[in-house]
Amino acid sequence: MKIGILLSRFPFPLEKGDKLRAYHQIKELSKSNEIYLCCLSDKDVRPSHFDELKPYCKEIMVVQLSRLTIIKNLIKGLLFSKLPLQVAYFFKKSAKKPIVNFFRSNKVDHIYCQLIRVSEYVKEVKDIPKTLDYMDVLSKGMERRIEKSKAYLKPFVRIEASRLKKYEHFIFNAFENKTIISEQDRDLIIHAQNSSIEIVRNGVDLAYFSPRRKEKSFDLVFTGNMSYAPNVDGVTFLVEEVLPELWKKSPSATLAIAGASPNAKVQRLAQKNVTVTGWVDDIRDYYACSKVFIAPMQIGTGLQNKLLEAMAMQIPCITSTLANNALKAKDRENIIIANCVDDYVTAITELLENNQLASRIALNGHDFVRHNYDWKSTTNQLEKLFLST
Repeated sequence: MKIGILLSRFPFPLEKGDKLRAYHQIKELSKSNEIYLCCLSDKDVRPSHFDELKPYCKEIMVVQLSRLTIIKNLIKGLLFSKLPLQVAYFFKKSAKKPIVNFFRSNKVDHIYCQLIRVSEYVKEVKDIPKTLDYMDVLSKGMERRIEKSKAYLKPFVRIEASRLKKYEHFIFNAFENKTIISEQDRDLIIHAQNSSIEIVRNGVDLAYFSPRRKEKSFDLVFTGNMSYAPNVDGVTFLVEEVLPELWKKSPSATLAIAGASPNAKVQRLAQKNVTVTGWVDDIRDYYACSKVFIAPMQIGTGLQNKLLEAMAMQIPCITSTLANNALKAKDRENIIIANCVDDYVTAITELLENNQLASRIALNGHDFVRHNYDWKSTTNQLEKLFLST
């Protein structure tokens, strides 16, 4: 089968959730299919990044988005269009025909689009069946940001949330198949037929994220792209609200914030017992040298890949109900769930002081992801969906 894949970003390096999902799906799909990959990119793609994808793709096309094009798109989108800005940002009108021609000239049997950001390019294609991966419910993620946004930004965030909700509904019927990561996200898509959206979960590379024995340098670790609003919000809550209460009981408790592109707000969190690393070459080092992984997510949608990775490496994890709704781990069996400052302080203290509990949560968490989050099985499900249309 020839599969055309359209992405809003080049799927390497793997510092963002959408890249991670796309990369592993491409890798698995390429085992029995020809992959024709088309990516938008607002950055130059390094030759070494191309080299990472070449073994899995028959042909790769990159559509470069210049800063000027993006600025024009955002202005037009805000003033003269009803498109969500997340869609307008990635839409280059002059690229629409070349993208469609790329798929047609290669005679692809199916087009797979990741995120509604790219759906404008192929929504009118009728002669090739198409699948849209909503991945997350972007509208709900944006809606959850309204309350925490600065006053002057609230009206714009509210408009974007409304536009995203309408667009998620509108674009539904332009695709034969729709996929999404979790049930909670599927139920938030506003459409009478949202139950037809196929749940295609993420996986975790268990060979790569495997348990390591390493001296513990940190009590706690938080990982992720540190310019992504839900990560910034979660780690700010951790440092400014949870840690001061924890330090009353455990003054020497330490935290590592490990992840790419920490914005100014995250960088300011660095202090005596809090280390902000920025980009690290091997995130496994920070999982392995930390006693507890914590993801106190307050906003956002979708599945937290960071939790899958930490659990795969047998690190006991703490997270919020919001994050666990997608993960579906069992509280105090595979993971510990907390929702307020006191809950987090209690959970952290328990895991740091009770080695037996920490070991049980770590081992059960590893077994949980091994049985439920496998890239091969989830991508096989996706392939069957393509073949059905």
